[in-house]
Amino acid sequence: MLTIYSDDHHLHHGRCELMDGQLMPCFEMPSRADHVLERVKARGLGPVEAPQDFGLEPIQRIHSAAYLEFFKGAWDRWAKYNREGDLLPFTWPARTFRTVIPTSLHGQLGYYSFDAGAPITAGTWQAAYSAAQVALTAQAEIQRGARSAFALCRPPGHHAAGDLMGGYCYLNNAAIAAQAFLDQGHKKVAILDVDYHHGNGTQSIFYERSDVLFASIHGHPEAEFPFFLGYADEYGEGAGEGFNFNYPLPAGSGWDTWSVALEQACGQIQGYDADVIVVSLGVDTFKDDPISQFKLDSPDYLAMGKRIAALGKPTLFVMEGGYAVAEIGINAVNVLEGFQSAQ
Repeated sequence: MLTIYSDDHHLHHGRCELMDGQLMPCFEMPSRADHVLERVKARGLGPVEAPQDFGLEPIQRIHSAAYLEFFKGAWDRWAKYNREGDLLPFTWPARTFRTVIPTSLHGQLGYYSFDAGAPITAGTWQAAYSAAQVALTAQAEIQRGARSAFALCRPPGHHAAGDLMGGYCYLNNAAIAAQAFLDQGHKKVAILDVDYHHGNGTQSIFYERSDVLFASIHGHPEAEFPFFLGYADEYGEGAGEGFNFNYPLPAGSGWDTWSVALEQACGQIQGYDADVIVVSLGVDTFKDDPISQFKLDSPDYLAMGKRIAALGKPTLFVMEGGYAVAEIGINAVNVLEGFQSAQ
């Protein structure tokens, strides 16, 4: 299995995030991707290549021009203040506020963010842009006939909506790749999100569309981030009704419970008969993850990969979350090896 990877991810290293009433070091850190890459090489998964540059056009198919313009220029605007620290929002357009786009940097940052967990640093734009190119390059490999490919993206993407960043995510790598498949002739794409946290950005992007089926297994939003999406009664709207499936599970769920949801999600994908599958591969479902509450163990990820392989479709794996840094490489590569073993 070919892995696509860019060292540009090191350019994004947030100093802190706001969590539980404290500014604390970011759980989303460069060593996450480093550990996955080390494991890919140690296990001989396959070749590792740098991404091609497909430009902004495929990113603009998912993200609005105004959002991209803001994100690309935000750090330069912040640097003019000559202040130390990352750029983080502190005001958001709450329900009782007017829906306007302010002209100020901080006002726009609040408008285009949904939390204080996506710090912008000097290198964040380039890191996120390169991560999108990683996904697009892996997508192109499958478009040329490969049965699978691994996009080792960092920063992750599934919380990013068309004009919204948050949850460590800025550009939605999985959605960008899915749209590229459609633009290159495929009629139906399925996205399976196995991250602990609901892929709210991916859901919102495709919620009114029938050409992308979205299925997500995640911690129940009654108690887990991102709180405001991911309930089981969200089935899509308009043309997208019946093409969105959420499987929220309670804290403490292990493989016995989680695998039942996987079977249900795979059943929906099988019935949809997608041309290709994109897997938002988060491994923060691991039992020792510091910010998640599921209890999957490392061997379970082998079984996960085997079940996904049984769908019998070309499959693109796109790296998302996973914050137990010492085990992230083992767990992510276990999914990939499980998939390959069942081919």
